[in-house]
Amino acid sequence: MSSRIQDRRVGFQTVRLLIWLLTLASGPVGFCEAPAAATGAFDLYAGRVEGRLAEQHRSGNGFVANIGSNGGIDARLRRGELIIEKLTPEKNAELPGAMLHDWLGTAFIRGASMADFERLMKNYDAYPQVFSPQVMQAKILTKQDGADPSHFTVLMRVRQHHVITVVLDTTYDVTFGQLDAQHAYNISRSTRISEIGAPGTSKEHALSGSEEHGFLCRLNTYWSCEQRDGGIYVQIESVSLTRSIPTGLGWVIRPFVESVPRESLEFTLHAVCDGLRK
Repeated sequence: MSSRIQDRRVGFQTVRLLIWLLTLASGPVGFCEAPAAATGAFDLYAGRVEGRLAEQHRSGNGFVANIGSNGGIDARLRRGELIIEKLTPEKNAELPGAMLHDWLGTAFIRGASMADFERLMKNYDAYPQVFSPQVMQAKILTKQDGADPSHFTVLMRVRQHHVITVVLDTTYDVTFGQLDAQHAYNISRSTRISEIGAPGTSKEHALSGSEEHGFLCRLNTYWSCEQRDGGIYVQIESVSLTRSIPTGLGWVIRPFVESVPRESLEFTLHAVCDGLRK
C-alpha cells in the first residue's frame, strides 16, 4: 500500500512539473526582463563573487579554490573525478521574481598546459564542436587590438533542452587575465540574452519580454586555471539568474529548477576537459 501511495505521489509531482513546463511553452509568461530589484541583487552578489576571486587571483597560493591545501581533493581530481559544489546561500536564492544560482566545478586534465587552456577558450569558431549540442553558433563581435587580445565581445546561439527546447542568442563581455606563466583566469558576463522563436526557419525572430520563458536571464562564468602536477587544474564558477517558481509549486519544481544550472556547468566542464585531452 505505501509503495503504491509513493508511486502516485511521484506521478502527481511529475504531472504538475510537466504542466508548468508546457504552460511556459504555450503561453506568454513575461519574465525574462527580470525585475530591477532582482537584477540589482544579482549584480551585488556577482560583485561579491568577483571581489573574492580578485583576491584569490593575486597570489599563486589558493589561485584555484580548495587546491593544494587538501591532498584528498587533489588526489580525487587527479584520478579523473569532477567535483561539483553548490555555493548558493539559501538566503540569496530567492530574489523578487527570480532565483539566483551559484555553482562551482573543478577538474584536473593530465598532460594539458595553461597555454592549451587559453587556446581552447579563445577559439570561439570551434565552440559549436567543443560544446555541442549546447552551443550552436559562436562568433567574435569585437576584440581588443593586438597580437594576443585579452578582451572580447562574443555572440553565441545556445540550445537548452529541459522537456521543451529553448534557443537563446546570448552576448557576453569576456576578459582574459594572467598572474604568471602557471596561473590564468577569465571572466564572462552576459550583457544580453534573447530567446529565439522558430529558430532556423524563415519565421525566426526574437521573442518579446512577454513571450520569453525565463530559463536564463543572466549568466556570469568565472574560470581559474593552474598548471602543476603534470597537468592543469581548471575551475569554473557559474552565477546565473532564472525565473521564479510559481507560488505553491516550489516543492515540486525547485529540484528541477536547481538541477538545470548544475547540469549546464557540469556539461561545460566535461566539454573543456574532453577538448583539452584531444
